Amino acid sequence: QVQLVESGGGSVQAGGSLRLSCAISGSSYCMAWFRQASETEREGVAFLENDVTTTYADSVKGRFTISIDNAKKTLYLDMNSLKPEDTAMYYCAARGGRASCSKYSWIYHYWGQGTQVTVSS
Repeated sequence: QVQLVESGGGSVQAGGSLRLSCAISGSSYCMAWFRQASETEREGVAFLENDVTTTYADSVKGRFTISIDNAKKTLYLDMNSLKPEDTAMYYCAARGGRASCSKYSWIYHYWGQGTQVTVSS
């Protein structure tokens, strides 16, 4: 069983930065950040496998960084050069066990409650 609690969302102007945190109870080979804007499907933006291998959506590559601090049991998403189109609810997710990451949200077993990020122009 994995429990996830996000924090760190907020409002920022375009070009600014935010750091999202996800407190983790339990463990998972795959950890990920997804986002969902109004009336859109949930989109995977950053993936972390085995605490080392990272993958990013093209829309955030070079601007977002996913990382984990195992001592603090916390997953992070550092977001730089934010754009209005990054506005969304951001969710931390885990597949559980040793399953690999995937961009498809419906195969993730565990989700946090979400944290809102709003970027104004």
